[in-house]
Amino acid sequence: MNNILWFKAFHVFFMVAWFAGIFYLPRLFVNHAETKSDEVAQQFKGMEKRLLYFVTPFAIFTLLFGVTIIYAYGYDWFVASKWLHIKLSLVIVLFVYHGYCFKLVSTFAQNKNRRSGRFYRIFNEIPVLILLAVIILAYVKPM
Repeated sequence: MNNILWFKAFHVFFMVAWFAGIFYLPRLFVNHAETKSDEVAQQFKGMEKRLLYFVTPFAIFTLLFGVTIIYAYGYDWFVASKWLHIKLSLVIVLFVYHGYCFKLVSTFAQNKNRRSGRFYRIFNEIPVLILLAVIILAYVKPM
């Protein structure tokens, strides 16, 4: 059980680091979409790419430690934990979101963005809502 606590600690650490970036990146998209300056847009392109590549390993370590925790608890626990199945579905959505951020970084890098700052403000709320649901599922375990 002691190892599981270490796995959980690292899982939460990497998740927090991942979310710090995944919350900030869409804010960069908002500002990038709204800028009229080519010079500022070039700065945003670099910031967006560096941030996304910086937080991607945190996403991977979050996943690896999560899988390690599931493995440590065992198959019977996994099958019985209905809350976890919902959490994992939401985590899959987060990884799709993260992957879509790569597309958006590429779109901005090629000067092909056609979306407004408002779109990116709404886009920014998706991981916030998913994080709330995941935390409730993980700590309250309503099922």
